[in-house]
Amino acid sequence: MQTVIIVIHLMIVATLIATVLLQKSEGGGLGMGGGAGFMSSRGTANLLSRTTAVLAAGFFLTSLFLSWLASYDRKPSSVILPTSQSQPAGGAPTAPSGGGVLDSLKKSDEAQPPSAPPGPEAPRSQ
Repeated sequence: MQTVIIVIHLMIVATLIATVLLQKSEGGGLGMGGGAGFMSSRGTANLLSRTTAVLAAGFFLTSLFLSWLASYDRKPSSVILPTSQSQPAGGAPTAPSGGGVLDSLKKSDEAQPPSAPPGPEAPRSQ
């Protein structure tokens, strides 16, 4: 169903672009005059304006429907707290059921012994 709506949405977009490009310039935009162009009668301008409005409404509705459809089955999830209570393979701490992320990090820092410096140090002058 989502594929059908996307195809309809893309057809509306392509038609909307073509309709906007066919409209007569009002002049003064970039110093370009309207002149007697391809679409110069007033009736055609009304038709193009109404077609643009209908296509814009269709674009808006299909955009809203596609965004609603994308979020329809999405489950809420927390970025801060993990969803499972099992220990990951990397050994990273997980949040206990009673505390938050900061509490679990504090407990993991307290559990680790202080380590020696990773490499040689520069000699100090006296």
